[in-house]
Amino acid sequence: MAKYTKEDILRIAQDEGVNFINLQFTDILGTPKSVSITTSQLKKALDNRCMFDGSSIDGFVRIEESDMCLYPDLNSFVILPWDEANGKTARLICDVYNSDGTPFEGDPRYVLRRAMKRAADMGYKCFVGPECEFFLFHLDSCGKATTNTFDMGGYFDFGPVDRGENCRREICLILEKMGFEIEASHHENAVAQHEIDFKYDEVLTTADNVMTFKQVVKTISDKHNLYATFMPKPVFGMAGSGMHINLSLFKDGKNIFCDENDERGLSATAYSFIAGVMHHIKAITILTNPLVNSFKRLVPGYEAPVYIAWSAKNRSPLVRIPTARGSGTRIELRNPDPAANPYLAFAAVLQAGLDGIEKGMTPPAPADSNIFELTREERHQADIHSLPKTLYDALREFRKSDFAKMAVGEHVHKKYIAAKTEEWTEYTTRVSQWEIDKYLGKY
Repeated sequence: MAKYTKEDILRIAQDEGVNFINLQFTDILGTPKSVSITTSQLKKALDNRCMFDGSSIDGFVRIEESDMCLYPDLNSFVILPWDEANGKTARLICDVYNSDGTPFEGDPRYVLRRAMKRAADMGYKCFVGPECEFFLFHLDSCGKATTNTFDMGGYFDFGPVDRGENCRREICLILEKMGFEIEASHHENAVAQHEIDFKYDEVLTTADNVMTFKQVVKTISDKHNLYATFMPKPVFGMAGSGMHINLSLFKDGKNIFCDENDERGLSATAYSFIAGVMHHIKAITILTNPLVNSFKRLVPGYEAPVYIAWSAKNRSPLVRIPTARGSGTRIELRNPDPAANPYLAFAAVLQAGLDGIEKGMTPPAPADSNIFELTREERHQADIHSLPKTLYDALREFRKSDFAKMAVGEHVHKKYIAAKTEEWTEYTTRVSQWEIDKYLGKY
């Protein structure tokens, strides 16, 4: 059911004294973009007549075909509850369309909509709940980000040990003003690391919420003279930041992952979904873990998953089944990190699970012991494989996968390969501080 009409938005903007509206969208790398208009142009935007140049956006189009159009999602309208010195600013999240009125296949939101349609055609609705972690660091005298912190907190610590507590609290209050239901917030395991959990929702709404969440976290932390980063592994020797995603499928209003007669409380559909995700995870890891730095989090010793396995009893595998059952039955995928483009990551995981259902896949036996304590031979005997170890390995899996191309579409597949190939090349040719420290005085 529609939350707002065009008339509602025009009326609210006038009644609330809104002066500016940010028309937001996302490029294929997950970077938020925005075209700002005044309220005098709002009706034009609501009529889908706001054009922009797509040739300058990563993964979009060539300069010869650069005219693109923004179609606002009316239900995404919200007034931003901060800095009103120049009048209030509102936000509308937009879909990207070609100038001929057709959806742009390189729009990450469109990629997710395709996955949702496949689910709908099978009778399903997908719901997702993310667990977003981030670090709060100090800025230097020039306002640039550092990895310095006075924070001394650990898991579930609070002030005054947790120096980011006041900032985290304000983030929660701002998010609630924007319609989020905040379920929990706390200090995470590493110093300066935090987590704020908001309630699950339909998959597209959740992807939008992740993008909004990042904007709020960065905006409010800046007001506290802190820098928030969603970089997966900013500090060597400490835990990195993940974005575990909890997924469930509903049909006719019922959670179809639940079966009270099963020994684990899981349905055959849930088992097939798990199998599909595990079968395709190597091909889509570059979407859930998109940076060179992502793979420095996916190493043994820091709770981040390394091995492709599942369990309802421990947290070491890739897929965990939380204890909740009934309507709360879900699978938790533990490898994604917060640098991921949520639209592409959610789309790929959903497509993988649906593929498992369509093909009647069955997962291997659960790995109910700590996989990190198994020897290589024991893992081999249990047929437990590893996630890609580097961005290059993940890129190679993505490039050769027909499934990955189907999941994100040929346009995004091609553009994403080009962008990540460039990133890997730049990384491998750059001389790092580690190399200077290791070799300069020795050779």
